[in-house]
Amino acid sequence: MSAKIEKLEKSMVKITIEVPAEEFEKGIEFAYNKNKAKMSLPGFRKGKVPRSFIEKAYGIEYFYEDAVNHLLPEAYANAVTENDIDVVAQPDIDVEQVEKGKSLIFTATVAVKPEVTLGEYMGIEIPKVNVEVTDEEIDSEIKKVQEQNARMLTITDREVKDGDIAVIDYEGFAEGVAFEGGKGTDYSLTIGSHSFIDTFEDQIIGKKTGDDFEVNVTFPTEYHSEELAGKPAMFKVQVKEIKAKDFPVVDDEFAKDVSEFDTLDEYKADIKAKLKEQKEKSAKFDRQDAVVEKIVANTNMDIPNQMIDAQADQIVEEFEQRLKYQGLELDQYLKMTGSTKEMFKQQAMPDALRRVQGRLILEAIVKAENVVTTEADVEAEIKKMAEMYKMEVSKLNEAIGEYEKTQLKNDIKIQKALDIVTAAAKEV
Repeated sequence: MSAKIEKLEKSMVKITIEVPAEEFEKGIEFAYNKNKAKMSLPGFRKGKVPRSFIEKAYGIEYFYEDAVNHLLPEAYANAVTENDIDVVAQPDIDVEQVEKGKSLIFTATVAVKPEVTLGEYMGIEIPKVNVEVTDEEIDSEIKKVQEQNARMLTITDREVKDGDIAVIDYEGFAEGVAFEGGKGTDYSLTIGSHSFIDTFEDQIIGKKTGDDFEVNVTFPTEYHSEELAGKPAMFKVQVKEIKAKDFPVVDDEFAKDVSEFDTLDEYKADIKAKLKEQKEKSAKFDRQDAVVEKIVANTNMDIPNQMIDAQADQIVEEFEQRLKYQGLELDQYLKMTGSTKEMFKQQAMPDALRRVQGRLILEAIVKAENVVTTEADVEAEIKKMAEMYKMEVSKLNEAIGEYEKTQLKNDIKIQKALDIVTAAAKEV
């Protein structure tokens, strides 16, 4: 077997592979043996027809497809290995010559990992990330806990006001005719949530329990129902009940009830410490993203479209797995959002490009900085994974094959490279 390599644009390679005639003959013999059991001709028992008779009856071409399919995968794999070609996608195959007594010739056009020419990557300047916690942020966290511990009271001595929950019956009419989906009974509407169109909620403010009244609104011009889009509508509304949240007073007693602390000051100090920890974790990722983005801008690489496309497929697959953990199928999600799998994939393309760019520049930095992975690194990572999956380290070690360990080592190198350039970055 021989192979000729031709470099194309956009990190594509065309491999012309020639399988010798004697090897092609073996492929034809394989195809005959594969098919002879189902062949029958007059004068021969089924499965006992000599190859020469089948060739006369059906033509030698009868065996070509199976012969090519048998020879091609191994020939292509050998060509890739022997020429050290780092392919990143499935090849496009074209058979150029297939004829008895001659070599089988085919071409494989395939995307390869692009060459990366690194620019400046050490001492990158990035914006400073603020990790200070403000009093407003602490108060916001306390307010969330207040919300969780609030009691719901039924209000009988006043009108609806902003922030109340109005329990209503309603029915909508457009041009005097009730429309589909415009009717509701005992609906709990939070005033100020803007979950209803236009000024619907505003017109309930000031009403009392038992009030019957009309609400006049106009549907948005981009409303999902074309029959109602941009049209005025009138709703007949009755307030059946008014509810309001009674929030606990924020004091030492509140702190005792909702936390392990005896005083409000201790509770606030704990909230501040936790918020700071969250901000610092988030800032770490923000710094890493900023560094990678800057290095990508300084780097030359011609990424093949197939590489980005494959990464987008992976993003869709990852999202599908997350949905399954939540008890949802991707098809259900797409129907709910009025989308398609192809539309979702297209939306994932920018993120796919960023992922590919980031991985490529970090792999180049691994080489440039001679980053290595030690056995201790691998053991520490496996221990961390075991804790995450609640498994014994020994059991996880048994479950991880050599391929997975190689991938793990590469991922550790990538993380080390990221740590190196992030540590060297300057915040300005």
